[in-house]
Parts: sequence; structure tokens; C-alpha cells
Amino acid sequence: MKNKFLNITVVTMLMALVITSCKKSFLDEELKTSRDLEFYKTDAGIQQLVLGAYHQVFATPFNGEMAFSNMCYGTDEFRVGGDPSNGMYNSYGNTFGSFVTPNNGNTVASNAQWDNLYLGVGHANLIVENATASASTADAIKKTALGEGYFLRAYNYLRLVSQFGAVPLKTKSSNTVELEFTRAAPKDVYAQIIADFTQAYNLLGNTGSPAKITKDAAAHFLAKAYLSRASEINDSWNSSTKAADLAAIVPLCDAVIANHALAPNYGDLWRYTAPNSANENLREVLLSAQFTSDLTASGQNTQHLYFISRYEDIAQMQRDLSGDRPFSRLAPNFFLYRIYDMQNDSRFWKTFRTKHKVNANTPTAPYVQGDLGLMYVINQPGDTRFTANVLNNSVVYSGTGKTIPHVYVAYRNGVSTDGGWNDTRRFPSLSKFMDGSRTAGFNDVRGLRDITLARSAETYLIAAEAKVRLAKAGTGTYADALPYINALRTRAQFKSGESRSVYYDGGAAPSSAPQSVPPSFFPENSYYESNNIPVTTAASNSITITSLASLPAGDEFVMTTLGLTDQYDRALALVLNERSRELAGEYLRWQDLSRTKTLVSRAKAFNPDASPNIQDRHLLRPIPQTFLDGIQANGAPLTAAEKQAMQNPGY
Repeated sequence: MKNKFLNITVVTMLMALVITSCKKSFLDEELKTSRDLEFYKTDAGIQQLVLGAYHQVFATPFNGEMAFSNMCYGTDEFRVGGDPSNGMYNSYGNTFGSFVTPNNGNTVASNAQWDNLYLGVGHANLIVENATASASTADAIKKTALGEGYFLRAYNYLRLVSQFGAVPLKTKSSNTVELEFTRAAPKDVYAQIIADFTQAYNLLGNTGSPAKITKDAAAHFLAKAYLSRASEINDSWNSSTKAADLAAIVPLCDAVIANHALAPNYGDLWRYTAPNSANENLREVLLSAQFTSDLTASGQNTQHLYFISRYEDIAQMQRDLSGDRPFSRLAPNFFLYRIYDMQNDSRFWKTFRTKHKVNANTPTAPYVQGDLGLMYVINQPGDTRFTANVLNNSVVYSGTGKTIPHVYVAYRNGVSTDGGWNDTRRFPSLSKFMDGSRTAGFNDVRGLRDITLARSAETYLIAAEAKVRLAKAGTGTYADALPYINALRTRAQFKSGESRSVYYDGGAAPSSAPQSVPPSFFPENSYYESNNIPVTTAASNSITITSLASLPAGDEFVMTTLGLTDQYDRALALVLNERSRELAGEYLRWQDLSRTKTLVSRAKAFNPDASPNIQDRHLLRPIPQTFLDGIQANGAPLTAAEKQAMQNPGY
């Protein structure tokens, strides 16, 4: 059963003091409903601390725009869609810095991520301290809760060091106000992260995933921490640990992979039909942020809102539950249209919505509800079939013989440069988070589906990258990475008998709410219109890679654009490309590009909003101004010079 993390009100800081001064006995009351910190030394208290920490650390970041602003924007994968509320995180413009100038009330403050992560650290410290000090002999406390505490602290610090570099390292809880802090070097932060993940790995069992942290989840993130420490952003100091780190990664990954088979079909991962449905409990999923269908709980998953393009503001269409409420924050960069083998790799077609039904209450003749009303053609450069990027009432849909009211084409009339229809409100929607099961109507923002935090497909790619780095260091060959990459690519191929145009996403999940608007969900993609090949159910051609010297066209496009010729650079770029094909939009990209120091080159090449502004300083986030303004040194507020010395370079 899904853990109801959001039903717990977590009180982990100082309890309210009940002070009585009256001596009259009839006024002396014993308050039995309030708990002080002593409660958290009991077995029940420790376990409630853990439950509350799960919510704070895993779920809270996905209730709002903080997650995608810090982890998806500003990369090669996505740019700002139709709403620029947090556009500065993508453009790195002059409103982005230690203080973020808000566009509106939806803009994420520069300190939001920092504060959220340190709240998580505080929760984890309380768990570790109380579970360690507990006299309990129960495994639920001395192993499970303690292991979860170590994991949660390491998880938060891995995010902190990846985003900010040197950060204050605090491993004890506070019972007084503290105002003086220094930034620990990344070397020391990583040492703590790896020690904590190792403790979690040694203490935890392997039951309860993906709702609970397990040994395999700890192994996955321990491998990820080793890989991060061995990455280019740390090359000024990591020479003494790199060889051992790289040697440790693959055995950890292999153990996880052995226990967590890939879903047979990539589409199974996104076949969401209801809260706690089968796709949320696949063996591939190692850990997820849990959400609940109880709308009285605090905080919900709002990520279904942000990757959705506008569809309700054009003729023949209106907003509905299956189409979602289109906040339109993230539009794919054309990079994502270039790196897939669109004919043989199913992953794009199973995670991007490219067709919508006519669903207006009174469609204009000859259209009726249910006709194809909106289509995105994701063709490739050089295609001469379409004379324009926006084609209204000029493309015939074979299913009805009627023209399609609205068609958007990526490459028109033989054009080979990116740009397409040049309207950031219109784009194929990444559907990995769409949620039609919402229960309060089509304007409801409260999503019910879980967010995957780790799955074994990424574990394969962690191992593949480790193999690439080992080859550079003289251990093995670059080809050693290919079996891990090809396992995902083989899964991605269209299987014999599979209909390539069949499409499903979570927007089609049934809701208990009355439906006053017909659904715009269309159970097809634009595979055939985009690729211009005959209808077939034969198995696709193999997309396994046999040689790093001759890569698929999408990868060679990236190599050429970035000017990569060195064998290591090409192999690393292949892994990063495969991470996009497999994991696009899954809140991983910014940190992957930052740690490999490829963020600047890729954003300049593939993100038109970021290209004019991004610089090397943007490999790390600025230390929030609220933190610098609030702390002291030797009992006095920091001077301007002291604040600048504590800030990351360039900000």
C-alpha cells in the first residue's frame, strides 16, 4: 500500500512551550496532545521523524516550480515554454543571481532550493542522533531508521554540493540559534556523503521499494556519488580518490541491476492509470516520491502542469482533464528532436504527446468531436514534404479523410537549421507526469501520481559512464560501456507485432470527477506522419551500437556540432546523449552537465535562450543572498567583502 507521507504533520524543531503561572489547581491542566523533543527519542517518535523526513526530502520539491527550475532549465533538453515565470533559471540573464528578481508570484526564490535541502539535513541529523542514542534493540530503529537517516543526509548533501560546490557541513542538530557558518570544501562534503551512503548501504534491507529506501537504492546513489566525485568539476582535487571511486561503481551497479529488471516495454514506465497503479511499482523503479489521493493532505505533486503545451486556445479545442492544465513552462529544445532514431527508437513516441482530438463543445463543420484536431510532425532536416512550419487545414488525416485544423512541422521544405514553428507555446508535451486521475476537475493542480527518483535504467548508465572513465584511466576499453548502453537501446526498439502509432499517457487515466468537457486525448502519435514510412508491425531495425567510431546519426550530429573528436569526449557525449534519450525531463540533466563540465558548451549549442548569457560561473549556483545576509562572523554581520569571499566566483 502507498505510504501516506502527506498525511503526517511533521514537528521536528522546537515544540511550543506551555507555561502556566496560575497556582489555582482547577486551572492546572496537563496538555496531552503536545509533544516535546523527548518524544523523538522513543521508537514511535523516531519512526515518525523518518516518515516526515521522507515527505520533506522527497515530496516537497515537487509541489511547485523549484524542481524543474533548478534541474531541467538551462540545459540542452528544455527551454522556456509559453510562460517565463522562472525563465531566468533557463536564460542565466541579469535577473538570475544570489537574489532572483521575480517575474511574478510563481518565480522561485534563489534560496528556495538551499532552504529545502538544509531542512532535509536537519531532519536527517535528528534521525541519526536519536536512532543512534536509542536503547532499542529493534532492527526497525537500529538498522532501518538509522540507515534511512544516513541516506537522507547524504541525499541532501549530494544535491547541495552538486548545485553549490562548497557548502556548510552540519552533521549535528541544533538546540540554539546558530549564526556562524563556514563553507566546507567539496572534498570534505563528498567524504561525508560517501560515508553516509555507505552506512545506509550496510544497514538497510531490500524490502519496501519504491516507497521505502532500500539497500539497492543506497547502492545506486552511492555509485552516483562516486561518479560525481570522479567527474570533471572536481578534477582540481579528486586525483587521490578517482581510481578507487571508479573501481567501486560497476560492482554496485551490477548488484542493483541484478535485482531490478528493466520493464519489458519503455511505455510501461509511463502507463499510469490510477494512484498506486502497476507502473508505479515496477521492479525497475528503485525509489519514488510518494503522493496520495487524499486531497486533505498538505502538498501535492504539481509537475503534471509544467511540461504541457498550450492547446486550449486554438480553434476546435478547449481545456479538459486529459489534456491537463497547460502551464507551459518547459518546451523541448530541437536537440531532443535530433538525438533519437525516430524510426526505430520508441522512446520519443512513448513519452511525447503529438496529437490531440477536437473537443470543442460546438466544433466548426466539417469537424466533429473526436476528429484529429492538432498534430506535431517531428520530422528531420531535409524533409521536403511540407511547405511551411505551421499548416492549418492543409494536411489530410488518413483516418477520416479530413484536413487537420492545426499542424506544426519541425522542419519545412528541406530546411536543415533548427527553429521550427518558432512559437514557444506550441510543442509536443513531455507526458511522463501527466495525470488525468485528478479528482477536482480540469483546473485542479493537485496531482496524485508518484515521481520516480531513481530507476535501474539510470543505474545502467552510471555503470556505462564509469566504464568510459575507466578506459580513459587505462583500465579496459571504451567499448566496455556498450553492453550497458545497448541494454536500454534494445528495450527501446519497436517489437515484432507492436503498433508504432499506438499512444498512451497518464492524461488518459480515469478520474472520479464528473467530466463536463470531452477529452482531447488521442490514442495515436504522429510516428507515420513524421517518418513518412509505410504502416508496419514488423520489429524495428536494431539500434544497438557496435562501434564508438561510427555512431548513430543523432549522436554524430552532436559530435559535429560540439566539435568532439577525442575518443573519450565522444564516448562521454554518447553516454550523455543516451541519458537524454532515456531520462529526458526526469530532474537529472542540470547536475549531469554541470559535473561533467559540458553545461556551457551544450547550452550554447542547443538552448537558444541560454546561449547568449551562459558562462563558466554557471556551473555552480550562487550562494543565496538571504544566507549571506543572515549569518555572522565573530559575532557581527558579514561585511560586503566577507560576503563576496563566501560567494561562488563570478556572482
